[in-house]
Amino acid sequence: MTQTTLAIIGGTGLTTLKGLEITRREVMHTPYGEPSGPLTHGLLAGREVVFLARHGYSHTIPPHQVNYRANIWALKHAGVHGVVAVAAVGGITTEMAPRRIAFPDQIIDYTWSRAHTFFDQDLTHVTHVDFTEPYDPALRQRLIAAARSIGVDAVERGTYAATQGPRLETAAEINRLERDGCDMVGMTGMPEAVLARELELPYATCAVIANWAAGRGEGEITMDEVQENIAAAMSNVRHVLETTIETL
Repeated sequence: MTQTTLAIIGGTGLTTLKGLEITRREVMHTPYGEPSGPLTHGLLAGREVVFLARHGYSHTIPPHQVNYRANIWALKHAGVHGVVAVAAVGGITTEMAPRRIAFPDQIIDYTWSRAHTFFDQDLTHVTHVDFTEPYDPALRQRLIAAARSIGVDAVERGTYAATQGPRLETAAEINRLERDGCDMVGMTGMPEAVLARELELPYATCAVIANWAAGRGEGEITMDEVQENIAAAMSNVRHVLETTIETL
């Protein structure tokens, strides 16, 4: 990545970006409908960024109803040159403890019925995109380097299981995901990642482990617990984002 304009997609717990000096808000209309909200342009660590809350600025859009195509199309046409997606996940393997952050390097898609490609209508030819490495290696390494430089305890790789939601998983489903090689589970990783690849936007995820996945912790998963863990981790997320942006 040689350009400085970065997009940050905020997930659960990041509907606003603290420290962002807002310069303007831009309402975008796309061929795929309306994005989750206006794009917020501003300066973070002295660099231009564009912020978008994935679930809407009031957190009212569930994962399976996010208009991923409109969001990614809007960011591309706003002129950004890379996307960092912040996402809350459940921890499956032992190192994915709540309040840590992780930078996945692989993803498995378990979603269904979502509009998952830009290449499905009015085609002159069939288009296949390479998705061997679903996250941009250079952008991932910038995030990893930023975390290391400020001493943030981050997991530097892992496989993200993208499930349909909005319900959480059963313990048996989590056992299956682990057998499949997954380290964390979330509901927004796909088709967001592949849509960015189709539009040639470098894309990486900063995953916030919000809770132990079903059957991995004690008792049932509560939203109070999830929100508490996300709030505790968000300071590290912001510092990593700021440090990453400073290096662009």
